[in-house]
Amino acid sequence: MVKLGVNIDHVATVRQARMTNEPDPIWAAALAELGGADGITVHLREDRRHILDRDLHLLAKTVAVDLNLEMAVHPEIVEIACQVQPAQVTLVPEKREEVTTEGGLDVLGNRQAVENAVGELKEKGIFVALFLDPVREQIDLAKELGVDGIELHTGKYALTEGKAQEVHRQALVQSGNHIHELEMRLHAGHGLTYRNIGPIASLPHLFELNIGHSIVSRALFVGLKEAVAEMKRKIVQTTR
Repeated sequence: MVKLGVNIDHVATVRQARMTNEPDPIWAAALAELGGADGITVHLREDRRHILDRDLHLLAKTVAVDLNLEMAVHPEIVEIACQVQPAQVTLVPEKREEVTTEGGLDVLGNRQAVENAVGELKEKGIFVALFLDPVREQIDLAKELGVDGIELHTGKYALTEGKAQEVHRQALVQSGNHIHELEMRLHAGHGLTYRNIGPIASLPHLFELNIGHSIVSRALFVGLKEAVAEMKRKIVQTTR
């Protein structure tokens, strides 16, 4: 069955809007686990716009499922990850002007920095994934650098409908097959919702989905535990 990683960054975004202590993403992680989350995902950004160091350290001590740390290839954050040693690190691109991560990591254009980060993290026994667009050359280089898994960026799929959406899905299928052939683990995420999750959850060889904004948005109306449970049910129904 495809695993569901719940990204709780947006809970921290609400907290930081008032620079107070609530809502606490640590509580959110516990409720997500109760709802059936197989993993908790957080992005410790260089500018600390939502998740804080305090959150990461507490989550590492309290999360019962796998903790997935999204992070840029930045020496300070790499050092923190090596200290905390989450179950998984997903290296992503990061721009201060963006609202959220847009597009996949350019491994070809940042080879040395990515290679250094991957090496340091793997020395600590951390599973390392890269957040990539479905581009064969990027995937091939990731394999060459010793990466364990690839999270395919599903943003273009999520932003389109009809025939255009199916074109993007087929690109994800082809890249997913290639990732599987290279013996790396296949993950996917970005922009996925309760409405568009089905065709992605059914991708061949898919191991993990990471979803945040849609679940946190639904939680405003039904509660976080139930929002996670609803998404988990949709994934299970699709992959039976």
